[in-house]
Amino acid sequence: MAAEGPPVSPTGLVGFVVGVFVLRMLGGFALASALGTNERVLRLLSLLPLAIVAAVVSVQTFTKGDDVTLDARAVGVGMAAFVSAKGLPLGGVVVVAAATTALVRQAGWG
Repeated sequence: MAAEGPPVSPTGLVGFVVGVFVLRMLGGFALASALGTNERVLRLLSLLPLAIVAAVVSVQTFTKGDDVTLDARAVGVGMAAFVSAKGLPLGGVVVVAAATTALVRQAGWG
């Protein structure tokens, strides 16, 4: 399957990594001192990375271009959620999800 759109340039990738690092450092030092030690704010901030990852996974799983789609990737993510809830370590979750997605694609769906 060919990639759509232009490839990521090394300069763009390095710029992205540096930008994320700088924002994380600013958030860790400057934001923490500005917000203080309010327990409610700290709990909210600890949930933000999970929300961002969930949003990225959702977009990557259920979209293809500009269309919403349901294919083998959704089955793989569902299986990953299931085995993760059962307590399988991360490496096992990734292997099970990849194998499930591959088997579903081999069966002709997605």
